[in-house]
Order: sequence, then structure tokens, then C-alpha cells
Amino acid sequence: METADADYLSQIDVSIEEKDKLVSEVIRYVLFKNHQNSGAPIKREELAQLITKNYRQRQLPSLVINEARMKLNSIFGYELRELQRLRSSSNNKGCGSRQAADAKSYVLISKLPSEIYSKYVENKETAHFAGFTFAVLSVIHLAGGKIPEENLWQHMRKLGLDGSEEHHPIFGNVSSALDTLVQQRYLQKERVNGPEGNCVMYELAERALDESIAQRLKGCIAKVTRNDAAYVKPEESS
Repeated sequence: METADADYLSQIDVSIEEKDKLVSEVIRYVLFKNHQNSGAPIKREELAQLITKNYRQRQLPSLVINEARMKLNSIFGYELRELQRLRSSSNNKGCGSRQAADAKSYVLISKLPSEIYSKYVENKETAHFAGFTFAVLSVIHLAGGKIPEENLWQHMRKLGLDGSEEHHPIFGNVSSALDTLVQQRYLQKERVNGPEGNCVMYELAERALDESIAQRLKGCIAKVTRNDAAYVKPEESS
């Protein structure tokens, strides 16, 4: 979408200067919230309220957000990607069907080449959390996209991580680390009614289901699987 021209802005009684100021405010807000909330999605409603606090034009939020998206891409190398929030409608057997809810949100996705992002942007101090994210998403992906909480922690304990541990030397409160993935919309957490009583289910959410992330996840799992298949212990080869 091209930036709004003067004629269109005059029709909705907004000057170019006012529009540019709103675009800058949205960009600052998105960058700050992304850093403050560790990449958790930003609700479209928040951005709309920021834009309309002094304006009442219904067309303005879409116009300003679209221009902010273009500038984040061209200036900062970020894609402001829209997420359609998913929800599960659970039945008595603990199985749910995913449905799209109305609430929309955005996440920032770097468009920089991986080597440049790794060298100049990536925070090496948080790299361990990327590994944690990959491990959790891989377990749930291999379980079919949904897993009971108890089963998830059974797998994670094999990796040395226990949900009851509050002082892990790297992750601190391990359960809170998992909650962060829920906040970031990689996972959704839901209490369901199963045949054996209530249980908590973790399911891949819209961010983990995004095509680019899903493909990277599948590629990494396939690579690990190939490496495991190719590895033969010395005593087994004799």
C-alpha cells in the first residue's frame, strides 16, 4: 500500500504532519513493547487506541498501521506480521477444534539475513531460551500439535528440566519459562475435561503455526532425526 496522499488525508480531515506523527508514535510503541514484553504479540486494539485517542476517523487506524508496517520494514528490517488469535473449543473428551477468534495482534519478525541478524541483533544472553523454545515446540509438534501437561514435563525431564524447579541455573523458574511461550503465543494453555478428570493441555498456537516457523521447526527436527539415525556407537559397529 502506498503512503496516504494529501487529497485522501484532506477528505478525512487529517494533515500529512498529523498522519506522520501518528505513524512515528505507532513505530515507537511497537519497538518498545516488543522489547519490554520479550516479543509477546501486540494487540491491534492497543494500536487503534493509541491512534484514536485524539481522533475519531474510523479509517485512520488501518491507514496509520499499514504505513507503520511499511516503514518498519524499509527502515528497521522488521515485518509487522498480523496474527489471527486461535482458540480451542474443548469437548468432554479433551479434544478441541481450533477456531479463529476475532482479536488480532502483531509480532515483529526480522527480515535481516540470518548471518547479519546473528552478528548485530541477536542477544547471545537469551540464546538459551531459543533452545528451550525449540525443544518444547518439537515435543508438542511430534505429539500431534497438542499434549497434556504431565506428558510434556515427562519429556522435558529427560532434558534435565522439571516444572517444579524454581531456581534452575539458566532458566530460573522453569514453569515460568513455559508460561512465557504462552504469552508469546507460541503455545496456548487450556484446562480440559477428559475421561480421567480435568487436565491441562498445551497446544501449538498461531505463532508456532506460522508457515515460516513451522517449516524451520520441521527442518530442524528432520536434521536431528537424520543425525541420530546416522550415529552408531563404537561397540555397536564391532
